[in-house]
Amino acid sequence: MVAVFVDCTQELKAVIERRALPTPAGLRINYGDPTQEELVALAEDAEILCVEHTIIPAELLQACTKLKTIVFMGTGAGSYVPLDAARQRGIKVLNTPGYGNIAVAEHTMALMYAGARKIVSMDNTVRQGLWQPRGGMQLTYSKIAVVGLGDIGLTFASMALSLDMDVAGWNRTPLRAPYYTPSLLDALKGAKFLSLHLALNEHTQGIIGAKELGLLAPGAVVVNTARAALIDEHALLNALDSGQVGHAALDVLWDEPLAASNPWSSRDDVTLTPHAAYMTDEAYEELWKRTLGALASTGFPA
Repeated sequence: MVAVFVDCTQELKAVIERRALPTPAGLRINYGDPTQEELVALAEDAEILCVEHTIIPAELLQACTKLKTIVFMGTGAGSYVPLDAARQRGIKVLNTPGYGNIAVAEHTMALMYAGARKIVSMDNTVRQGLWQPRGGMQLTYSKIAVVGLGDIGLTFASMALSLDMDVAGWNRTPLRAPYYTPSLLDALKGAKFLSLHLALNEHTQGIIGAKELGLLAPGAVVVNTARAALIDEHALLNALDSGQVGHAALDVLWDEPLAASNPWSSRDDVTLTPHAAYMTDEAYEELWKRTLGALASTGFPA
């Protein structure tokens, strides 16, 4: 049985080595980001692919006739793996959920603080020799809409509650939680902060548009560590231009990586991180353990 890990990052490699984590002897590991040509060469004889962040084209599934299983190292596999094409080929797609709940929730909190207190803007001006203190927003007692109450959303909501924030949580599936709000529009209305934690699918793409952003309190902070396409990009840009949204703090973008010419790169009312919310040593270790568990479930020898 041939298994190939197509895109191991240097960060994960370092954690595996530093923490002496087990690695199956038969697993072929490619370090770094493969080109499309390299990806085909890596996968052509594979029965199992492990994928951390590389987008897998449908053409690859057709070319790799031996492929039986894809282990996507994370959640939201549909953003990286063509699920319909995999189904048509009879290829099983496995996720590894739950490994980074705390890491992503903490990064979300960090982005929210950075946006509320204009941390990046003040850091930049201080480094330029300018002394321009800027006021910000207080989190405690402020309303926050937490949209998406899966494991990460629930973890983040718990953190927000610990700050005495007024949490209004919405989820597509009703939940028994004291802060659960059945109406998305009610959850958004008057919120000074919005944090997104939904999976991306046909039901959630563009779920936050001009109407939804218009319900927030003027000058609200929007934080997204889930998937960029949950928000209508142009609606968010327009809301920032008008001041309806005061700051956007984003770990995910509509085009990744961000080109220097992209309009997001020149704005000072945004805080951007490069899809790094899940990247802690603890989360990486748990990700690797869950990946090995998924491999074991296919019959691949440890």
